Amino acid sequence: MKYFHRKIIWLAALMFAALVGFTANASVSATNSEPYQANWSSLDHQQTPQWLRDGKFGIYTHWGIYSVPAQGPNGTWFANHTYNRASSPERKYWEATFGPLEKFGYKDFIPQFTGEKFDADEWADLFQKAGARFAGPVAVHHDGFCMWDTKYSDWNAAKMGPKRDVVGELAVAIKKRDLKFVTAFHHAENWFYFPTWNTNLDCSNPRYSGLYGPIHPPGAVPTKAFLDNWKNKIVEVIDKYDPDFIWFDFGLKQIPDHYKQEMLAYYYNHAAAEHKEVVATYKYHDLPPGAGLLDLEQGQENDLTYYDWITDSTVDDGEAWGYVKGQGYKTVDNLVVNLVDRVSKNGYLLLNVGPKPDGTIPDEAKKLLLGLGAWLKINGEAIYGTVPWEIAGEGPTQLTKKSKKGNSFNENNHVQFTSEDIRFTTKGNALYATVLAWPDGQVLIKSLAQKNIWPGLYPSEIGSITMLGDGQELKWEMTPKGLNIETPKTKPCDCAFVFKIVRQQLFKTTVGQNN
Repeated sequence: MKYFHRKIIWLAALMFAALVGFTANASVSATNSEPYQANWSSLDHQQTPQWLRDGKFGIYTHWGIYSVPAQGPNGTWFANHTYNRASSPERKYWEATFGPLEKFGYKDFIPQFTGEKFDADEWADLFQKAGARFAGPVAVHHDGFCMWDTKYSDWNAAKMGPKRDVVGELAVAIKKRDLKFVTAFHHAENWFYFPTWNTNLDCSNPRYSGLYGPIHPPGAVPTKAFLDNWKNKIVEVIDKYDPDFIWFDFGLKQIPDHYKQEMLAYYYNHAAAEHKEVVATYKYHDLPPGAGLLDLEQGQENDLTYYDWITDSTVDDGEAWGYVKGQGYKTVDNLVVNLVDRVSKNGYLLLNVGPKPDGTIPDEAKKLLLGLGAWLKINGEAIYGTVPWEIAGEGPTQLTKKSKKGNSFNENNHVQFTSEDIRFTTKGNALYATVLAWPDGQVLIKSLAQKNIWPGLYPSEIGSITMLGDGQELKWEMTPKGLNIETPKTKPCDCAFVFKIVRQQLFKTTVGQNN
């Protein structure tokens, strides 16, 4: 009998151990079923989606409360400069126009942020006509005002101002046009954007902390409550709107590693479960390399890189980002040339537009986007689906040098390129040489000189040369000085002219055999 009891006890223990082991294994299996874990080793191999490598160009919008005062030169930073700099031009303008800051605060602009003419389909149509392959809004800027229907803050566009779920409406409209959906997040900067410790101002009132951020002394590090709220808002947007592209501003730097790791692992695992490719961007040193895609704000690399990157730039001729009254704008030529230059160097472009408080996109911005779209309709073959060539280009005109902060803010909107400035891309058996100014009569591509061993083409490799938008075969001659190509008599477009050089097989070869 004792033996029987011991056997029963032994069997029970064995079953318990097996059950514990099964439970533990099931737990590990459930955890390991997700391809990304919340650590940099696991997140290091994130790849750039093929849709981004092919699409190259997208548009996003800075639209928020800051579009109401619409003051520059840094429109989205207008409130920050007003609240933090008592003697600033922004503070003087504010008080002369709206009254003392102590009586009229940033929150008081919300009733004027009406969005009564906002039409998500109209925006999406414009982005599509502009040639964008991905698009979307800034979901929340430094000011803390959320542009979607969020449970984590009452200060949002669904409950105040436009009383519309802007992110949600744009998600539907943009995806309906087979564009990838972008959301941008700046809310890490909300921790320091307003001086919540200044008891003379409304930002120190706990009643408004949902907008201005939690009250804290200057120099304090973000609290757990703030960081949890930061992550929860991003996860909520991921769950509700399924963005293909998440863009982060520089405030990501002050977020602790484990919050960034958990957020990215959630995003990448969510995408993996949906069997889709996604991307997240970061500024210099805000994430480890490989965890996302490097973003160079209003800048570009000076030469071809063997890693890919993206630039966020803006249609306005400065750093306003949001709508600013009387602001200047770039030209179509500038937008085209900057797109071509970036793509030739293994980069992509995310171009910003700042709508007015009523929800309309300024006519000047519309004209620029449609002009860019018209150029892409003729020349998009040299952009979409291409890859960099052996060199990015040639020519005498130099961009500004790298800044001390990396390559950011080196975009020069006033560089005048010449017909000697050429950028290269390639696709299939075609080499595209985009000449950045009209070549009168002929163009000489020095990089393809007959004497050059690298890079270059044999004359017998060239099957035909045409200009996109013209289509007629052009006369050409390979010389020791370069490839000399005749120019069509009429311009097929207004800027950046693309010569398509079709290569043919020089020798018939068989892989693995000596010939």
